[in-house]
Amino acid sequence: MNKLNPVLALAGIAALLALGTGNLAAQQRPGGGNFDPAQFRQRMLDNTRERLEVKSDDEWKIIQPRVEKVIDARRDVGFGGGMGMFARGGGRRGGDGGNAAQGTGDNQGGRRGLRGGDANPEAEELQKAIDSNASSDEIKAKLAKLREARKEKEAKLASAQEELKKVLSVKQEAAAVLMGLLQ
Repeated sequence: MNKLNPVLALAGIAALLALGTGNLAAQQRPGGGNFDPAQFRQRMLDNTRERLEVKSDDEWKIIQPRVEKVIDARRDVGFGGGMGMFARGGGRRGGDGGNAAQGTGDNQGGRRGLRGGDANPEAEELQKAIDSNASSDEIKAKLAKLREARKEKEAKLASAQEELKKVLSVKQEAAAVLMGLLQ
């Protein structure tokens, strides 16, 4: 028992340090910790331009819209579809089933995923069917719709990636692969 106390004390100190640095980082951000998606997107595009070593504005005017299409398509595809539980506030954990987020703050009346993408209506319909103990046939139909929607989104991503690849040099393509823009 005596050996456990120092371990617990160290764990407590580590937790306090982690919480303190998080608050400090939030205080140092412009706007007191408010997240601006437009600024974030612009920083991401600037970083992409730098990593692709695009010096010419004319070249960037060709590449940028294709990068944006890939970014948007990747957001729509999401994390592979398993994030609905997290975006809803933890799935079926007690209370309102995660519906407290609806109609408040930045959600503007609908659910949004962790990455800020629009809500996925097929996933929401499937979740509603599961939550309401719908029949197996209804759940199968909603699951098929979700899978079809995902296939369409993945095809859109593949198309956007091919369009981007067409305008990149070999070195830029390699950098884009390392950045996760291309496969």
